[in-house]
Amino acid sequence: MQAGADPVRDILRPERLTAVVDIGANPIDSETPYKPMLTKRLCTLVGFEPQDEGFASLNARKSDLETYLPYAVGDGNPGILKICQAPGMTSLLTPNQDVLKCFPLFEHLGRVVKEVPIETRTLDSITEVGEIEYLKIDVQGSELSIFRHGKQHLSKTLVIHTEVSLVPLYKNQPSIGDIDLELRTLGFVPHMFADLNKRMILPLHYANNFYAGMNQLIEADAVYVRDFTKPDKMNSEQMKHLAMVAHHCYKSYDLAANCVHNLAARGAIAHDALGQYMALVGTLQQAG
Repeated sequence: MQAGADPVRDILRPERLTAVVDIGANPIDSETPYKPMLTKRLCTLVGFEPQDEGFASLNARKSDLETYLPYAVGDGNPGILKICQAPGMTSLLTPNQDVLKCFPLFEHLGRVVKEVPIETRTLDSITEVGEIEYLKIDVQGSELSIFRHGKQHLSKTLVIHTEVSLVPLYKNQPSIGDIDLELRTLGFVPHMFADLNKRMILPLHYANNFYAGMNQLIEADAVYVRDFTKPDKMNSEQMKHLAMVAHHCYKSYDLAANCVHNLAARGAIAHDALGQYMALVGTLQQAG
């Protein structure tokens, strides 16, 4: 489990690898943002995937840094997993057909083809999870419930990458406002939108591209970070991991530099660390 060579790690010298947790770990159509850290052996990963096929696929290609668990994370109560025509729309919530029929293909993709009774576990009750520096979560509408039943872990978490809803594709789905309020209460601030999902409103659509969007926002991937305006609320090890994630996962060099600056001011890293980091960033930007 030895960390790989990395100039940012050399500057920060964290005591251990960054702890990543991914709820809904099976990637559907894109690489995970923490893949650069995993590839460079800078983090460990505990992933959750309750669907058998996805769980088997993850285990078949995992490294020694990855652990996958077949648990459904939620509020701790039994639920019904609605398996949809499109695996990426499978949810503990019921698809809202009145909304789905307003967008090309959604009514078909969100059709429930199977219902599976399932037990859920709260994030705070899962003993296999230790520290969480970085949480990625994509559970099609159950994010708020997981946050509310994982406050012990989230009190020390530094970065949360979560899907948020701007149009409720599921019945009783919490909105982006509900998520934002909860995460701010837990000490996080919005940092960026990693992705925006737009679709055309029917009847207008492109016959050769049902996935095309115009202006209507459907969902977004939002990144929240521990409030960097209050550095005294983070210890030095936390700040080091925040900088690692900001740099490697999002190229948020300004946030990472802020952490380096505060760490150097504390004497937690070399006094000239900010100069070293900015020289590194300059080299990366020149390389494109």
